[in-house]
Parts: sequence; structure tokens; C-alpha cells
Amino acid sequence: MRDFTNRTAQLEQRRAELIARMQTLDAELDSHGDPDWEENATEHEQDEAMEALGLSAQAELRMIDGALSRMGAGEYGICVRCGADISDERLDLLPATPFCRDCAR
Repeated sequence: MRDFTNRTAQLEQRRAELIARMQTLDAELDSHGDPDWEENATEHEQDEAMEALGLSAQAELRMIDGALSRMGAGEYGICVRCGADISDERLDLLPATPFCRDCAR
């Protein structure tokens, strides 16, 4: 049986970073509302970029939560599609991936 203790800590740390980033983005979005029209237009463009970052963080957070759930169930490192082991090299690059290299294609 493979030991994923370090990987668990890595995923939990990344999860905490994402939550902090999302809180910062939310606070920044809430602070906008300049009455100057030109400033408001610029802020709106920045808000769209920040919202995209927030959506990306949410997607990554869901992947991490799924990986942590699979760890708890003893299914981490096993492809959810074909049941093959996911290589350590792949997990090093994509620690939250639910798929082996072949199924990810």
C-alpha cells in the first residue's frame, strides 16, 4: 500500500491557499464601486478578471476536495475511470487528478 501522508499535507496546504485567495478576491470585489464612470469601467474589467480567477480557484478546490475524499476512502492514486494505479510522477505534477495518464487523454 502506498503512503500518501506528504501528499495529504500538500493538498491541504494548497486548499488553504485557495481559500485565502478566494477570500481576498471576494473582499476586493466587494470594495469596488467608484462613482467615477471611467474608474468604474476599469474596475469592471478588473472584476471580470478576478471573477475568472475565483472560478479557477473554485474548480481547483473541488478537485482537491475530491482527492482528499478519495484518500479518506483509500481510493487515492487509483484512476476513477479504469481502476489502474496513477503513477507517482503524474501525482507529483497533478496531485488532485482522478485519472491515470491514459484516461486523461
